[in-house]
Amino acid sequence: MEKKVILVTGGSGLVGKGMETIIKSDKREDEDWIFLSSKDANLLSKEDTFAVFEKYKPTHVIHLAALVGGLYAHLGNNCDYFRSNVKMDDNILEACHQNKVKKLVSCLSTCIFPDKTSYPIDETMLHNGPPHPSNAAFAYAKRMMDLQNRKYNEEHGCMFTSVVPCNVFGPHDNFDPLHAHVMGALINRAYQAKENGTTFEIWGTGAALRQFIYNLDLAKLFIWVLREYTEVDPIILSPNAEDEVSIKDVAMMILEAFDFKGEVQFLTDKSDGQLKKTASNAKLRTYLPQFQFTSTRQAIKETVQWYIDNYHTEHIRK
Repeated sequence: MEKKVILVTGGSGLVGKGMETIIKSDKREDEDWIFLSSKDANLLSKEDTFAVFEKYKPTHVIHLAALVGGLYAHLGNNCDYFRSNVKMDDNILEACHQNKVKKLVSCLSTCIFPDKTSYPIDETMLHNGPPHPSNAAFAYAKRMMDLQNRKYNEEHGCMFTSVVPCNVFGPHDNFDPLHAHVMGALINRAYQAKENGTTFEIWGTGAALRQFIYNLDLAKLFIWVLREYTEVDPIILSPNAEDEVSIKDVAMMILEAFDFKGEVQFLTDKSDGQLKKTASNAKLRTYLPQFQFTSTRQAIKETVQWYIDNYHTEHIRK
């Protein structure tokens, strides 16, 4: 039996930790899983990247490492987001090619799709127009992953592909209110407001609509893609379009999970970002029609409980 050595970059982050949790109960005898963190290698360095490939000799790679952040982290930092992600992704792709990795699965995001478009968006629409200006640099950097996947396949026969998740959240998320995505930031603010008896603030009007996926659900789907998916074309990993919820509704679910009874204020002078980016999971459903997603309400409840239980530990990024 040929052993698969599966290297996961960004293994200590939100999706990587979810994958590590799932693998504990779904590990196969022919698989060795290695979860890398930024402490193991600086993937912005070509030398470090190639050294870690030489050390572990992976046959398969899941590339999760990226410079990421929420709306307010992107504003004013677009140069860093573009340069860092392009450099990191290029190092990983070339290392996979040079080391004859059998399969690479990279992580994109629905936030990289065109801003002006019809809905729901699907995999064929990725390059159909400019992304929302608030995260344009990150979006263009990640779009290049799709382009490079195709070119490595055409020129070298590499099996490089990518997945496109919607908004991910769950245990091990980034909860820093200035740098986190919306779910992590709201959970942090709700905790602080309850602990300190202060007003719970929602930045923006709360009208923006989003699809959310629990990190444990995404982990299961990522593992399926690694094992079973054979297309170079990307695949959207998202709950059904009708499961889309407003940021206001998400905030109320979080307050319910905290049993928060205090004052709530919308800071309408803050940006809402992109108001809508509904994604179609029709392609995913052709492969996995029966896959059951955790409801947003239940996933929020579990994430809030994990946050409370771990608030005073090193596991929380706040």
